[in-house]
Order: sequence, then C-alpha cells, then structure tokens
Amino acid sequence: MSLIWRGYHKLKGVEEGVLDMPTLMAIYDLMNSGYIDHLNCVVSTGKESCVYWGVGRDGSDLAVKVHYMLAAQFKRRLKYIAGDPRFRRVRKGMKNLILLWVSKEFKNLQTAYRAGVPVPKPIAFKRNVMVMEFVGKGGVPAPLLKDCEVGEREYERLISIVKRLYRKARLVHADLSEFNVFKFGRRLILFDFGSAVDVDHPLAEEFLTSDLININSFFSRRGVEVRGLDALLKEVKGG
Repeated sequence: MSLIWRGYHKLKGVEEGVLDMPTLMAIYDLMNSGYIDHLNCVVSTGKESCVYWGVGRDGSDLAVKVHYMLAAQFKRRLKYIAGDPRFRRVRKGMKNLILLWVSKEFKNLQTAYRAGVPVPKPIAFKRNVMVMEFVGKGGVPAPLLKDCEVGEREYERLISIVKRLYRKARLVHADLSEFNVFKFGRRLILFDFGSAVDVDHPLAEEFLTSDLININSFFSRRGVEVRGLDALLKEVKGG
C-alpha cells in the first residue's frame, strides 16, 4: 500500500474510480521499471480503453493506454483471436481475454514497427496497461485522418502502408478506417492494433477486404478516384 501512496502524486490526471487497484499497481510497476515518470491528463476515451498523456524519465511524451477490465465490448473480440496461429490457447474468462488482448496488441505493434510500418513505437506493457510513443506534440494528439484534408497522395500512401503491413509484417489490421490513422505532418501512422491478425488467420482475407473497402469508401467520399477492390487485393497480397 505504501507504494501506492508514494506514487499517487504522479497520477495527477487520473480521475477517481477510473483505475482499479490492480491497474494502479501495473502503472506503478511500469514507473518503477523506468518506463513512466508520471501521468498527465486523459487524451482520449473509448468503450474499451482510455489513453493518458504520460511523460518518461527522459522527458519524452508517452501514450499510456489502459484497457478497462470490465469492458463488455471484448466479448465480440474473440473472433480476432480464435484461429490466430500465435494464440492457440485462449483461457476462459473475461479477465483472461482482456489481458491476452493487451498482450496481442503489444506484440502486433512490435511486429509492425520492426517491419518498418509507421505505427507508434511500442515501449512496454504490464497487465492491462500499455506504453507507447505519443503521436502528437505537447500532450495534443495528432489529428485523425477523418479530420484532415486528403487527396490522392494520402490514398496511395495508405495503400502502400497496408501492403507493407501484409507483406513485411504478415499482419492484417482488421479494423482499419479513417478513425485509427493519425496524420502527423505528412506522415500517416496506424494505431489500434488489438484486432490485427496474422495473415494465416482463417478470416485474414475477409478482414483485409473490409479494411480496403473502408479505405476506398472514405477516400471516395473525399472525391479521390480509387482503384477497384480486386486490383487492390492483388496489389496488397502480391502474386
């Protein structure tokens, strides 16, 4: 308990009741391991998680993503795990599913990052807490693609990223849309990789098709001439 009180002043942006004791302990473990110095405010919230603006011991900005341990939405996520050759054994229970989900997202980010895919650099995770590079400046996240001016250049760049993700990282994002792509300067950066699956997953092609449909739909609404789905699938997968 003394550990909690010694570090409590470093959680100045945390709202009372948002984080349970095991989650607080996970954050303090990450602090004691040198990954986090302190947390500031919440920068985004969702049904399954929230993201804090954190600061590292070197003064660098961090994104600290906390998955809620009682998120009923996770019940729908099993299809993104079952069948993935990397996760052959899934222990029963919501808690185990959520913890596996966080581990899966971190490993997906590592794989994508090492393959040269533009994603937030993964730094560490503990239990339901994940630490990543903060994409933005001064605690302000980079704008989402949906909120930006886009054209043919962004379309081609995003298709190229999906292709690298598939061919080099051997992953399909499986939840890709204008809502989980940052536009930071001229760069497009993908995030939210919990749903991403190995290309050998039995639903990988279905998920890839859905990702490409979402991309085409968004850019078409913005007046960009898009390519046909069959041509895109062939381009991304090769052969």
